[in-house]
Amino acid sequence: METIALDHNSRFAKYQYRLPDKVVRCLLCPHQCLLQDGKTGICRTRVNRDGFLYTLAYGNPCSVGVDPIEKKPLFHFFPGTKIYSLATAGCNFRCLNCQNWKISQASPQSTGPYDLLPDDLINEALRHGSNSIAFTYTEPTVFYEYVYDTAKAAHEKGLKTVLISNGFINEKPLLDLCPHLDAANIDLKCFDDDIYHHLTGGRLQPVLDTLKTLKEQGVWLEITNLLIPGTTDNPEMIKQMCDWLVRNGFKDTPIHFSRFFPTFQLQQTPPTPENLLLDAAQIAEKAGMKYLYIGNNPGLQGENTYCPHCNKLLVERTGFVVWKNFIRRGCCRFCREKIAGVWG
Repeated sequence: METIALDHNSRFAKYQYRLPDKVVRCLLCPHQCLLQDGKTGICRTRVNRDGFLYTLAYGNPCSVGVDPIEKKPLFHFFPGTKIYSLATAGCNFRCLNCQNWKISQASPQSTGPYDLLPDDLINEALRHGSNSIAFTYTEPTVFYEYVYDTAKAAHEKGLKTVLISNGFINEKPLLDLCPHLDAANIDLKCFDDDIYHHLTGGRLQPVLDTLKTLKEQGVWLEITNLLIPGTTDNPEMIKQMCDWLVRNGFKDTPIHFSRFFPTFQLQQTPPTPENLLLDAAQIAEKAGMKYLYIGNNPGLQGENTYCPHCNKLLVERTGFVVWKNFIRRGCCRFCREKIAGVWG
């Protein structure tokens, strides 16, 4: 935990508990970092100054772009549209396989950020013709105040809001944010707490709690599960995960099994074999999951949406491109089966 000074992008942080001797406990995520004066938490974005907690990640995104919404990935939420996407530096995980480690494992004060306050951000999204905003690329939990203010203002302007997250957040902050969210994709790393801790530094149960909260609060939800060879690709563990999802009411929730490629601290781990991706989708289908996708491997054609009743092709995709869409008013064009999602 390093000592960092405040700057013009600092704001008073929500969810803190002040203790004697200028010590503060952060209550935003389950790490609940205990911070001495002048120190930052695991995420590198929240600092104790004279016994008060401040966020360093407000109005200073390090990455901004306009993406296909399929890139998030969200396949059942306004398919074929563009989404204005942004991140600040920092993360409350230390994933060995992080693809964006240069910004996720950095402080917002070290990344040469833009200055983009919520109102300006919303105007930029509108100027680019986006009807939604995604908080993505790093971990939106750690720039919570920026997300909250932007999401609330975006709704007032008629824009949808999307959270792409590891799901490692406490219940109270999440409940406060949910009224200002329309959709989320949660990265469910695996279904074993020891592996979770080794891979990310986090824990499994808080992520499962987040899934339940988002569903209960009516936020459209999709799940991503990255299959890392030798780490998260155990068939029995995948079955346990899918069985839990079905038991807890997530059978209509799309699940994206994503192919791993060597990166960051897992450079020596090979890419996920295609047969493991196909096996995972089959395990999920047998467990009762209705909408199964394979990501990062277009050759397997695992990105199409099929009707769970008549099995007709409903949405044809290649990569992030939608070629055909046969969903009409939220239903299969062929048999009128209701298709879970937000279709516009």
